Amino acid sequence: MTRSVGLIERYRADLPFGPDDPVVSMGEGSTPLVHAPALSERVGADVWLKLEGLNPTGSFKDRGMCCAVSAALREGASTVICASTGNTAASAAAYAARAGMRGVVIVPEGRIATGKLAQALVYGARVIALQGNFDEALRLVRRMADEHPIALVNSVNAFRLEGQKTAAFELLEDLDGELDALCIPVGNAGNVTAYWKGFQERGASPRLFGFQAEGAAPLVLGRPVERPETVASAIRIGNPARWEEAMAAMTASRGAVRAVSDEEILDAWAFLASREGVFCEPASAASVAGLLKYGADGCARIACVLTGNGLKDPQTALDRAGGVVPCPAEFGALEAAVLG
Repeated sequence: MTRSVGLIERYRADLPFGPDDPVVSMGEGSTPLVHAPALSERVGADVWLKLEGLNPTGSFKDRGMCCAVSAALREGASTVICASTGNTAASAAAYAARAGMRGVVIVPEGRIATGKLAQALVYGARVIALQGNFDEALRLVRRMADEHPIALVNSVNAFRLEGQKTAAFELLEDLDGELDALCIPVGNAGNVTAYWKGFQERGASPRLFGFQAEGAAPLVLGRPVERPETVASAIRIGNPARWEEAMAAMTASRGAVRAVSDEEILDAWAFLASREGVFCEPASAASVAGLLKYGADGCARIACVLTGNGLKDPQTALDRAGGVVPCPAEFGALEAAVLG
């Protein structure tokens, strides 16, 4: 039997956990890094895709949630809480269930993808639809955690970054340290901050290129966006919690933060599925949209982070994909449908 080793067990020496600390794990991390030949040809560089949608709940959030929930359990918490556009909600709900803890997730009403909402509910979390946006939700849950004995597991929690930095370790291991640039979607800005932390701890300095949706691009604009709008719901955030750290990381790495349109995101999303056989959620494709729009900028080897699985947002997929072909149950009709 092959046993799946979670990231705390794999990288315990690099994480703030002792040998006797409780570990809440589902074998997260160790996600595939696959070469992207069509994308490489298109941009004239050696491009790789980090498939974070193959974590247990389908997104990169599991890396940080493993550490945040493990730390909360160690500290005696019985309840964890988060504000979320979807992926954090699903991950927090799953890891809370795994730990035997109560999970509470606050989501913007009507602004969460179907797959992510289904996950949070099925895992047994208390799901509260707030009549406001993500930024308002985060402000309120931070106050809840300040005034009640509840562990906040959003990316403002330092343990989240500890877990998420392990993806940088894996990239360097898989590419033998040869990485010139990282392209990554930016929403609350915790992930780009975590990757830089991981690279720095390994003595590496690839350039960080962060991409935001045009309708939710506070880092690009240099000011909060009061009503962020984008089809990429996972990065529909107007005032990132890790703003300063993320900007410092991109500046120190000689990278940049840039914006891509919803149409460019969806074009990249379709390109990945039809040419690379990779189905990610729209927000994930922002990394590839940015690379296609702005080019490799002289970098020879690039990794694009695909943060979530395509089944997280099935409605967007159904709205954009071709229709199903009806066919009577007879050979001639089938032949015409197949060959037509």
